[in-house]
Amino acid sequence: MKKNILFLLVICLVASCATKTKKPEQRSRVLKGFSTYYNTLFNAKDALNSEFTTRDKGHKDNFYAPYIPILTYEEQPLGSDLGQTEAFAENSMKMAEVANRPSGRGNSGIPNIPGGPQGNGPSRPDGEQTKGATTLEIAEAKALKAINKYSVTRNGEEKNKQIFDAYMILAQARIYRGKSLEALDALNYVFTRMKDDKRIPLARIYQGLAYDQIKDYHRAHETFAKLKSEDISKSYAKLLSIYYSESLLDAGKKEEAAKELDNAFELNSNRKLKSRIAYLRGQVLENLNQNDKARESYAAAYKYASDFEFEVKSQVAIAKTFNGKGDYAGAKNYLEGISKKGMYGSRKNEFYYALGLMANKAGKKDEAQQFFRKSLFEKVSDPQIRGLAYYEIGKSYLDKNDYIGAGSYYDSALAVMTYEPSKILLKDQSEYIKKISKNYYLIKKNDSILSLAKMNDAQKTDYFTKYIAKLKIKEEKEEQERRRAERSKGFDTGDYSANSIFANSGNSFEDFGVTTKGFYFSNSGTVSKGTSSFKQIWGDRALADNWRSSKKMASIEDMKNEALGVNSAPNPRRFEPAYYIEQIPTDQGKLSQLKKDRDTASLGLGIMYQNYFTNTPLATKTLYDLVDVKPEEKVMLQALYEIFAMNYEKNPQASERAKQILLADYPYTSYAEFARNPKNKSFVKSTEEVENEYKKAYALFESEKFLESKDIIDQTIQKFPKDALVPKLYLLNAFNAGKSSGKEVMILQLEQIALNYSKTPEGIRAKEMLNYLKSDLSFQATDNKGNNIPQQPSGAPVQPNAQNTGVPQMNSGKVQKLDNMSTAPQASPGQPQNPKKPTETKSGSKIPPRPQ
Repeated sequence: MKKNILFLLVICLVASCATKTKKPEQRSRVLKGFSTYYNTLFNAKDALNSEFTTRDKGHKDNFYAPYIPILTYEEQPLGSDLGQTEAFAENSMKMAEVANRPSGRGNSGIPNIPGGPQGNGPSRPDGEQTKGATTLEIAEAKALKAINKYSVTRNGEEKNKQIFDAYMILAQARIYRGKSLEALDALNYVFTRMKDDKRIPLARIYQGLAYDQIKDYHRAHETFAKLKSEDISKSYAKLLSIYYSESLLDAGKKEEAAKELDNAFELNSNRKLKSRIAYLRGQVLENLNQNDKARESYAAAYKYASDFEFEVKSQVAIAKTFNGKGDYAGAKNYLEGISKKGMYGSRKNEFYYALGLMANKAGKKDEAQQFFRKSLFEKVSDPQIRGLAYYEIGKSYLDKNDYIGAGSYYDSALAVMTYEPSKILLKDQSEYIKKISKNYYLIKKNDSILSLAKMNDAQKTDYFTKYIAKLKIKEEKEEQERRRAERSKGFDTGDYSANSIFANSGNSFEDFGVTTKGFYFSNSGTVSKGTSSFKQIWGDRALADNWRSSKKMASIEDMKNEALGVNSAPNPRRFEPAYYIEQIPTDQGKLSQLKKDRDTASLGLGIMYQNYFTNTPLATKTLYDLVDVKPEEKVMLQALYEIFAMNYEKNPQASERAKQILLADYPYTSYAEFARNPKNKSFVKSTEEVENEYKKAYALFESEKFLESKDIIDQTIQKFPKDALVPKLYLLNAFNAGKSSGKEVMILQLEQIALNYSKTPEGIRAKEMLNYLKSDLSFQATDNKGNNIPQQPSGAPVQPNAQNTGVPQMNSGKVQKLDNMSTAPQASPGQPQNPKKPTETKSGSKIPPRPQ
């Protein structure tokens, strides 16, 4: 027996040595498969598995990203009866998730592990590993070594079937390192030299994955779709459905991705995979605003969930997609019930947040706010949920126009949120709210002062007498609270109920999980955690006696008082009406300045409502309120323009009043021109009726009846705003204005035509005329052949015909000085949205540039 074993070992040694000097086509296939696997390929697979294990331990789902990944390379639907080929495909599912596909699906939660696609050194074809080589580098080098050493090619075909596995490991290692083009090179060898191998569909799957990674979605989808039409094994179909659905999602094809996820859900029998597929499908459907279907998908995710975290987040997602029409009471009782059972009790804060979302959808706003506040009093299991609860409370303040209250809760949300994109959006909103609140409370304060200034002495005395009565009641209540706190004597109130902060806590410092022994304050870790815990329970407290009963520093009420200019420090004369009356300004200059500041702040507030929150109705109301109090002219003009600009397309009724005021009171401003002639984006074919009206207007112009001509043009434009002759009508109107109102008004109208109809012949002509008018030069009209046309009064337009644009042509070589027009005024360059220079109004004042 020993002799036989020794004989076999000698044969293996001789065969191994014999192949070292032979070319691949000269090597024998004897023992090649055996040698390939047990000598080198085994080490490559082992390196990959080691990498997957490391990554798997660090994997954590981010449920706040737009989409979660399906595969976590932890559990696969492996069957005991799978053959070697199918088992390899299933194991490939374990490797799939480590691919770093750049996509819009959000952060998968995979940490930047050395050897991943975040940055690695080059592969080592010689198989030599230097100190510090990553496991993926080792896997790639070992696969290359197996290929170089054990490949057997004859007549252009690979004869060693184990080399297929080597190329799969090589391709995957490169994909996971972000080297997709090199992975495609490796796969091409398989397609050309092992094209008859029954495992080719697996290579095609990874080819599609590599295309997806380099964002060549067309080729990726073409590859996946072709595989779907072929008869492939079930294990390959499972892997294909997962990669195909995620690739469709990467390309933004949400509807197709949802359908493919349905297929993946049916094909995969593993509970964890089914749960993750269902959750991702729910996210996609939710983004498609199909909340009912999304809720069903989240329910399936909960049904198949294999871990506690996934169960909780699925329940939160189900609540988030509640349509408000279902059985709210039943859903509420269910969530409240499970939040008290076993391990779910540790996630009460998340369940209360979910209940708040459901109550909001059901229209129970007050009940929703109670649930969100309950969530804040429970132990934090997920900081992001805590931040979202703060955010929802802040939104309720915002709905009531309480900007300081909203800003305070938004700031609290920013302090605890962990998902960066949410923090960025919330930070912007928080900044917007701070800007709005500054204007809002300035308006409120100045309005209050101006209202008091209008009262007579008796009214002022009566007003402040009532105020003092309320103040006395408030201070009396505060004094009672202070005395009650003094009687309690000490930190411990004796309340040891389950909801008390003293429950299950001894007289020692709280245990923050730090095992280091010694004096509490000598450990910076325990002090830091203790400080954080104290602030969560008590908030910021002043260093003073009876700190438990004292107000928090910078409370919402304190901030409101500061914004309104109310001094929080008690004054000995605070119960005397005269104390307050003396502070009301009587100087007319100061009162005028207060109103001016108030009007400017109101203008900014209306613009911010529109620009920051797209709240057009509130912005319109705020600006019309400003118009009603008759601000100074430059503020009035800007407010009217803003109202018209934000409403004239979607809500013409709301803009009509602003338009009429502009046309009636400020007819010669660029804002009035914009109201007459807003940008027209499309024109229809000219009608005979409009052509006839144009001829009438032109005839009146020739007869020097400029106002009558203008009336016909205005009526025609109002009746046919999209007719093809509209630009020509506006151009004729500009000539009417030039003759009746002067050069300045004509320039304004030409600038508006050049802006709104820049690509039409009339727009081009208007630009040319502006060059001459602004430089005090006249022009000589010519026909289409360049011959001079007899000069018409002030460059009047010719009648429309098939060959003529309706505007006189200019000959730049025949110009002369204008004697009957003044020099060009400093007019707005035709775009009231952002004028470069101020425009003279009828009263001589200047229009300010629009606030940016």
